[in-house]
Amino acid sequence: MVQIQASVDIDAPLDKVWNIISDLDSEPRFWKGTKEVRNISKNENVVTREVTIAFKDSKCMQTVTMQPKEKIHAQFTKGILDGTKTLTLQQLENRIRLDVLWDIKLTGMMGMFTGMIKKHIQSGSEQALESIKQEAQR
Repeated sequence: MVQIQASVDIDAPLDKVWNIISDLDSEPRFWKGTKEVRNISKNENVVTREVTIAFKDSKCMQTVTMQPKEKIHAQFTKGILDGTKTLTLQQLENRIRLDVLWDIKLTGMMGMFTGMIKKHIQSGSEQALESIKQEAQR
């Protein structure tokens, strides 16, 4: 497993940042590595969905658990990725800190490429957080 972390401080209200990141359908707009999402079911704060990622247009299944205005935890349950992606919001004095933590690996024979994709996920995460920041500060 590799861990990838990134964070950004956003000068915007918590509600505004939450509304952006909790709109799971708009994820491909911010996260370049996510090409498409298809929600399969929703039960209260838990969404099961299929995600098409940029790496070889691979399809992955995720269970996404949302803790409103605090955290979004995506568990990869099937596909080329194994592990989690967690977005966390923290209220600081007059701004919001948005953190992302990936704890993932590629499955099966692709596991040997886990280290190679780490830098792509790191830069993609930094770009996504910056895009979310720009959107929230409009």
